[in-house]
Amino acid sequence: METKVIAFGNHKGGVGKTTTTASVGGILASKGFKVLLVDFDPQANLTFSMLGGEQEVSSYDSLIKREPLPRVNVSENLDIVPSSLDLEYAEMELISTFSRETILKKLLQPIKNEYDFVLIDCRPSLTLLTMNAFAASTDIIVPLVPEALPLNGLKKINEYIVKVQENLTPETHLTGVLVTKVETNNHHKSIETELRSVLGDLVFKTKIRKNITLADATLESKDIMRFNPKCNGALDYQAFTVELLEKLGKK
Repeated sequence: METKVIAFGNHKGGVGKTTTTASVGGILASKGFKVLLVDFDPQANLTFSMLGGEQEVSSYDSLIKREPLPRVNVSENLDIVPSSLDLEYAEMELISTFSRETILKKLLQPIKNEYDFVLIDCRPSLTLLTMNAFAASTDIIVPLVPEALPLNGLKKINEYIVKVQENLTPETHLTGVLVTKVETNNHHKSIETELRSVLGDLVFKTKIRKNITLADATLESKDIMRFNPKCNGALDYQAFTVELLEKLGKK
């Protein structure tokens, strides 16, 4: 069974990339899939939310020194490649490196077949780190809050993905847009309706309601399935994961 490498990316912060990566990873692991999370954001929020603190080695060391990616076990079927604040310097240090856009893809190559899914949490910008994440991926999912400014930025993200397809990895593609942090107000409803009318099936049917328990899980360094599998956030992400599996043909 082919390993699916999925990047969760958006050049805007606060849209739920890290929460989505952690939640989907935990749910897939609970279903018996082998999952590797890759924290590729210098803020290291995924690392902190899964492990509770910074680790001795991180993805930064692998990028700069070409060392094997460090992996830490989180729970049964779930591992993580941690990040660190040092990753912020990687783009400057790699500026003259040959094929710098595909370093992560090459680092994942020896280990990715040990997993059913590799999930990459991207930084909130369209820079070299994000390009590495996209070039390493088979699928890209864009979490999006139903507000005017994030919607306007979606075109920019798609153009960026097309450039990666054309110049680096033809198999990379936009798999879908996930609407997150949904509230029951007319503004969110209007934007979501517009989004679905423009993009059609590219927008996942499942949407993630705004849920404080998702944030609480992060503070406790747990994915939502280990923290509170019956809260609205967990139920929404479980429904999304089922829809994602169906879309990828990996029931």
